[in-house]
Amino acid sequence: MSGTPKVKVTFEIYQDSFEMLMKAGQDYKIEEISKVMRCLLDYAATDGDWEQIFGKVRCRRCG
Repeated sequence: MSGTPKVKVTFEIYQDSFEMLMKAGQDYKIEEISKVMRCLLDYAATDGDWEQIFGKVRCRRCG
């Protein structure tokens, strides 16, 4: 467990994104959805290619 303090945040996501986070939690036996988000953020920060993540528009709702 990290000694780094957590910061409580509030943000909005679409229902299908929430369902994806819930499914990831179930599939990987992660009880807290906030932990699922932290895993994704840690991946983006350490192993993710930011240009690949943010350089292409992937809006599933824009049509």
